[in-house]
Parts: sequence; structure tokens; C-alpha cells
Amino acid sequence: MPDFRDAIPGTQINAGQASLAELQAAMTSGQLSSAALTAFYTERIDRLNPALHAVITVNHNAAAEAAASDENRKANGPRGPLDGIPVLVKDNVQVAGMPTTAGSPALLAAEPGDAFVVARLRAAGAVIIGKANLSEWANFRSTHSTSGWSTVGGQAANPYALDRNPSGSSSGSAAGVAAALAPVAVGTETDGSIVCPASACGIVGIKPTNGLVSRQGIVPISPVQDTAGPMATCVADAAALLSVLAAADPSDPVVPSDDDDAERARVASTWDSFTEALDPAAAEGARLGIWRDPSAPAGAATGAVLDTVVATLRSLGAVVVDPVTLPGIDELNGPEFTALSYEFKYGINAYLAYLADFGFAGSLPRTLGELIDFNKRNADLVLSRFGQEIFEQSEATSGDLADRDYLKARRDATRLARTAMATPMADHDLEAIVALTANPACLTDYVLGDHDVFHTSGPAAVAGCPSVTVPCGYVSGLPVGVSFFGPRWSEPRLIALAYAFEQATLVRHVPALTPSITLLSPGGNPPGTPRTGGLPVPPYPPWPVPPGHADRAITWRTWIRGAVRMSPCSRAAARRPGCTIRLPARWSWPQPARWPRCTPAASPPTTRRTSGTPPPLPPGTCWSAPGWTPRRRDRKPAGRRPVPRRRPGSP
Repeated sequence: MPDFRDAIPGTQINAGQASLAELQAAMTSGQLSSAALTAFYTERIDRLNPALHAVITVNHNAAAEAAASDENRKANGPRGPLDGIPVLVKDNVQVAGMPTTAGSPALLAAEPGDAFVVARLRAAGAVIIGKANLSEWANFRSTHSTSGWSTVGGQAANPYALDRNPSGSSSGSAAGVAAALAPVAVGTETDGSIVCPASACGIVGIKPTNGLVSRQGIVPISPVQDTAGPMATCVADAAALLSVLAAADPSDPVVPSDDDDAERARVASTWDSFTEALDPAAAEGARLGIWRDPSAPAGAATGAVLDTVVATLRSLGAVVVDPVTLPGIDELNGPEFTALSYEFKYGINAYLAYLADFGFAGSLPRTLGELIDFNKRNADLVLSRFGQEIFEQSEATSGDLADRDYLKARRDATRLARTAMATPMADHDLEAIVALTANPACLTDYVLGDHDVFHTSGPAAVAGCPSVTVPCGYVSGLPVGVSFFGPRWSEPRLIALAYAFEQATLVRHVPALTPSITLLSPGGNPPGTPRTGGLPVPPYPPWPVPPGHADRAITWRTWIRGAVRMSPCSRAAARRPGCTIRLPARWSWPQPARWPRCTPAASPPTTRRTSGTPPPLPPGTCWSAPGWTPRRRDRKPAGRRPVPRRRPGSP
């Protein structure tokens, strides 16, 4: 298990909680150098990435880039908030000297030059430490895909539970930042690919207005919806990274046709235009609408997280309209997918032709059709987890962006999305719409694919509007994010609102890379279920930590109110996020009323281990000791009356 309490060398900064401001202060004071910082994160990648598969390629020139940053700092001072900072870049974004594969071996031979956003990072002094894993082809290959899996990078895991999915398609960017493999990362989004993995992995993600950040040098899906964006552990760091990424790019094919270039230029006029928006009092007086409909199917626990969000916003002085509806949003998926199918064929054919100009034509597919054939020839490897139905559907279109069917689909999608957002905002005079970003992380499943209960990225993604997600709570130990989205070019205001919420809650805690979460058994069943290990179920009191978890610290949020003999935290203190509870050498617990009453012969052994539970019992038995020997019950419980609390082995 990783130790997130490890201090970055020469500082008192914890790896799991390092902010750009703290790192810059340490480098300015001379406590830390970019070379030492880069070496620290490189070592963490070597140590943790075999479990996470978050990084697809390590940059072997990172040490040299860090040394150059240190020399420039000595000569000229810091260049900004990213000077000397290691950054992960999603592997569908070009970085010179490294393959840009989109997770597919079909592109392994291609090493084109820097994308525009990477050139911006280098100019700001950032160190490109590696390429982040992703859902292959940014999750636009199969209708039954599993997010976070790519042929080249394998299956990315969620740092909060390794058997859970990190969502996608910026899976490695989100998991890498959450697990402190880098302070910040660059992701990309067409619809949900930044905000959904950020939510699932408990970090901040910003999906900018389409056109604010250049798409040049990014493997495309849609020239209309694609965008790059920042991912970080806090809003301030995401805002600082966005300030570097946002810049006018004459080669960006979307920007010249926009009608609001003046607004775009105003928003991105200076590198600190977004960091200046950080205001802990920004929510006071803000009119916000709560979009509840999408998250309703996720259940009461997830709904309670949204209730807490609403209560927090009200406590900050926001005027909350709860709920609001987005009319016509249920009709959006059809025309959006039709438009994306045309756009992907157009875009990937153009991108493969672009790579041919770099001299890679002989070793790469030249069209989407050839890419489909490549996958079929290598099916044992490339198609081992899921197919390529979306590729084939896209290939069946004309790929012509002047096609009448395409133009109708794109017009319908844009109209539906913008009307859905504009209607409640106009009716209630709202500044932003607030909704949970997505359901808690599902189990990684290669049979059925992703289990997507809900996500709320669609309206902003299709309308080309900005969205900011920030951690807001946990369900069974899995993070859930809340999104603030609003009109085009409203990034400063949304960042301010997200920052105010974040500073009021500070709900995020670092993950522990546990193999699985501890689910709550339905109906108060005794411990010992194969997956859950049987931690306590409300309203019944807790039982010891499951087998194989000896000496493991657990948080109050997992252990549940009413724990017996909590140490070293008191019950009041344990309600604070991050308070750690360890079981004492001896403990007591009550027998739930619905279980048969029995008297174990002796206390559980405590000389060699301080925590543990017996293995699962056969039906009709109850605990005994020593050695956790099962024993037949001798009589039925008397109704459902509570049984007095006693120590095991007491009369």
C-alpha cells in the first residue's frame, strides 16, 4: 500500500496533498529543485504504476527538462505557476520524441511534434513527465467498451479501489493525479472524458468552452466538441493549468469560425485570468439551479450527497432554485452520436493523412477503413476485451461534413443542448446549473462493459459550454463530484463558484489504493461475504476488520457511526475527514438482535494480531473461540429484542 504521508524531499509537503503554490514556494526558497521533484514523481510512477496502469509512457528526457528548468530559474526567476512542475499528458496529445498512440498499437510508430498545448506547457517551464493511459481511441471504438482500457497501456485502475473503474476517457490523467504520480495532468473531452474520470477519481476537472484551448495536435473525434483541459487535486491548481493552456491558435480549425472571438480573447487575455477568479465568497448571492433528474436513479446514498451540496451552497449565501429541469435533454443522444460518427471518420482520416506528412505513411493505417482492418488482423490483442462497432458504424457514413444528414444531426444536437441549458437559466435568472457529475465508480467489467447509471456532461459538451467538477462527497468510500456549468466563456465565474464550494467543504481525502471497497451487506447480514468482508451495516454496530486487513487503518466514513472503542480518535473528532481509527488490542461488540444468541467459549486471540474476523460460517452456526470454531445454535432468538453488549467469552 502506498504511503501518501511521504514528504517530498527537502520539504514537509505530503505527496498526496501537494499544491502548485506549495511546490513553487519550496523551489523559490531553495528547499526543492525541479530535478529533485521530477525524480520523486518518477520513482512514484515506477513503484505504483504496476497497480494503477495510469501512465502509458515515461518521458526519458524528463530529468534533462527539469535540470534546464532549474538553470533558467537561477538565471531569470520563475516563469509562472508551472515552472519546473511535472505534468502528465494524455496519450492522444502529441509530445515530441514520444509516441502518441491513443492507446492503439496502430499508432506506435508515430512520433509527431508537440501539440499546441504542449508547446504552451514547455514555454511555461513545465516538465512533461510522461503520457497518461486512456480509454483506447478516447472511448470511441465500441458500444460495450470498458473505460480506462487500452491495448498499449492495459487497464487503468481507480486509486480508491483497484477493482473499480476510473471512468474515461482521460482515465490515466485522473488516476495519476489522484494517486500523486504528478501534481497536474492534461486530459481531453468530447463528452464527459474530463469531468467523469475526475469525479470518479476524486479530483478537479475543467472542461473549457470549445475553442478556448487549441485542438491542434490532438487525435480527433469531433472538430466541434473536442477540447483539452486541466485536471488537478484542487481548483486553484486546475485554474493555473488552464491559464497556461488557454491561448489563441491560428491553426485551430474551429476558432476562426466562432462568432465570439472577442469574448474568447478577453477570457484568455492573460495567464492569470483564471487564478484571479478564485474567491471563497463567490457563492454569496449567486443564483444556482439544481438539476436533480439524472442522479435520481443512483439511489438514496448518492442523492444524499446532492442534498449536502445544496445545503452547503445555501449556507454560503447562494440563492438556490431546486430543482430545475432541462427540457428536451432526453432527445440529445441520438443526433449527437450521429454527428460524432460523421465527424470521427472525417477527423481520423484527416489526422492519419497529417501523420503521413511526417514520414510515417508506410507504417501506419491511412484511413479509418485500414484502421479497422488492422484491428481485425490483430484481433487476439486489440479486440480481446471488446469490439469496434463504433468504428464500423462511423466507416459506414460518408464522413462528409457537408452531408445533409450530418448537418441536420449536428444542428439538432446543438439546438437541443443549448436550449436545454438556456431555458432554465433564463426562466430563473441563473448564473450556473449544478448537478452531480456522474455515479460512483462501477466495477471494471469486460463482459457487460461500463455500468453507466448517469452522467451530466452532455448538455455542456454538446453546447460547447464550460463545466467544472469538484469533489463533493463519497458513497461507500468512492468519490462523487459536483459540476458547475454555464454559458460559453463563463470559466472565470464557474471557477470562482467551484472554488468557494471547495474551500467550504474540503471534502477530498487521498486514496489508499485498496484492492476493493468494503460494501455494506444488505439486511445486516453477518460478516464474511466474499467481496465486502462484512463491515458494519447501519443500524447495527461494527465488527472488526475483515480477514487479510490486519493493522489497516480505516476512515470514519467507512467505519460508520457507533464504532466501539475508537482509538486514537474520539467519536466527535472522528467525524472529521481524514481522522484515522485503529482497532485496539481488545474490543467488544453487541450481537445484533436478529442473529442467534450464543456464548463463545473464550475471547478471540489478540496476542498475535489486533484485528480480524472469523471466516464465513455455514448456515445455522454462530461464533465460538478459540480458533473461531463454528458452533450450532441451541435455540432461536426471542423475537427482535436487543441483546446486551458483552465481551466475547463473558457469561
